[in-house]
Amino acid sequence: MSTLKRCPCGLGEPFAECCARLHAGERCAATAEQLMRSRFSAFAVGDTAYLLASWHPSTRPDSLDLDPGQRWVRLEILDRTGGGPFDAAGTVRFEAHYRLGGRAGVLTEDSRFVREDGAWFYVDGDHE
Repeated sequence: MSTLKRCPCGLGEPFAECCARLHAGERCAATAEQLMRSRFSAFAVGDTAYLLASWHPSTRPDSLDLDPGQRWVRLEILDRTGGGPFDAAGTVRFEAHYRLGGRAGVLTEDSRFVREDGAWFYVDGDHE
């Protein structure tokens, strides 16, 4: 992706200066929300390696197949609890907007995250 292209996470920064740095392993997410945003960006750009690497080993699937027809277009963070730089756990409630087969859709989820050895991981989530 071009450095001029805005990051899918919604913060308004160029992708190369935002979530791409987390995807490449150049830095780690400082908060659960930052990890959530970087994971949304990974879905948007099809980075399954990052999605699996940022998934907690206790719940991570062996593989991940993304639907090539699904386009993730916008993320809205609705709420968060914990998940700060000094917390061990946190939750992020969000709406992920997508297009599939020419139709718009929204996934709403309460995601759970844990921080181990300084790194945040997605554990699981309840979605509507």
